[in-house]
Amino acid sequence: MLKKEKIYTVPNFISFYRLIAFPFILWLAIAGKEELFAILLIVNLITDVLDGFIARTFKCETELGARLDSLADIGTYILAIVGIFTFKYADIEPHIVLFITFISLFFITDIVALIKFRQFACFHLYSWKIGGYLQGGFFIALFSIGFFEFLFYFVMIWGILAFIEHIIIQMILPEMKSNVKGLYWVLKDKKQ
Repeated sequence: MLKKEKIYTVPNFISFYRLIAFPFILWLAIAGKEELFAILLIVNLITDVLDGFIARTFKCETELGARLDSLADIGTYILAIVGIFTFKYADIEPHIVLFITFISLFFITDIVALIKFRQFACFHLYSWKIGGYLQGGFFIALFSIGFFEFLFYFVMIWGILAFIEHIIIQMILPEMKSNVKGLYWVLKDKKQ
């Protein structure tokens, strides 16, 4: 169960950092500063892994932390999308339909949550966590080594399936919950 009383935790501060770094990193993309943009976005990706690891390891998970992390994740997704369109469009262009499908489903998950629950979802599904690691790896590879088509397709398909799972869970749950593991567990709880 999540503890609501502790809000001044290291993971919450890390998530807050990711939120306040968002406009600066976005400006770097708009200003065409690819190298610094990529470095700071990678820092965001690493701190995303860190905040979750610290929260679970030291049992300092909070409802606020889950929400901050989810908002910071949305920001990181937006930054990655802007970075890809700004700096790596030539690599993505031949696969644009799949990429647009991925982006559309990403935004649809948030739109559905806002309509149904009047807030952003903070499910933290296993499929999303794994997808986040894969997407982070793809982004790091794209900006440091280059474009790998097989990795792109694997990451996009995984992400699309995770988004579909997310949307289905939003349709099933009557109210917003944090840290939902996945569809299997939602259906299992629903049966009980």
